[in-house]
Amino acid sequence: MTDTQPQQDPLRQAAETMRLVRDRCVWTRQITHRDLVPYLVEESAELVDAVEEGSRADLREELGDLLWQVLFHAEIASRDPVEPFDIDEVARGLTEKMVRRHPHVFAGEVAETPEQVLVLWNAAKAVEKSTRTSVLDGVSERMPSLALAQKMLGKGAPLGLGAAPVDAPSSEAELGEALLGLVALARENGWDAERALRERLRGLSMGIREAEAGLRD
Repeated sequence: MTDTQPQQDPLRQAAETMRLVRDRCVWTRQITHRDLVPYLVEESAELVDAVEEGSRADLREELGDLLWQVLFHAEIASRDPVEPFDIDEVARGLTEKMVRRHPHVFAGEVAETPEQVLVLWNAAKAVEKSTRTSVLDGVSERMPSLALAQKMLGKGAPLGLGAAPVDAPSSEAELGEALLGLVALARENGWDAERALRERLRGLSMGIREAEAGLRD
């Protein structure tokens, strides 16, 4: 009977594969965090496609591709001469944060509805981000404009800021049709729909920050 080595954990094996690629691939060795950003955006978009219209095999593959981006960034970070950290520290920090934000799972709190879960989540997040001075701190302006609009409207709602709904659709399909109609209107008039929304969002951002400043005064 021969001795056999225990099989390596697949995630650990993936991290080790990334390390070897970083060491031995001449292209990979020169890549920086900034260089990876376009690939991260592309892989994220492909994962969205897989979720919305792909097969189970597509979904599994695209999740793997996105995981590779995480491993890639962590491997680059592990070699930073000033503030290095590796994938283990990334995973450890994630676990600690998720435990803090789910006290109804790990700390005896009670949450019987999604709304109660959100209250606990936001309370834990507020403690973690206590140095932030605005609800907009941490909201990336590089988000797609529609996703950014939805995020900012949620942040502005408690302050009474937002936009008045128009001819409310009754389903997501009707919403898509209405949005496409607005883009068609912009096209007919020579307007830039993307720029128009982003400029409106800049105004909303200023309004939110001014309202917050007023509450502090």
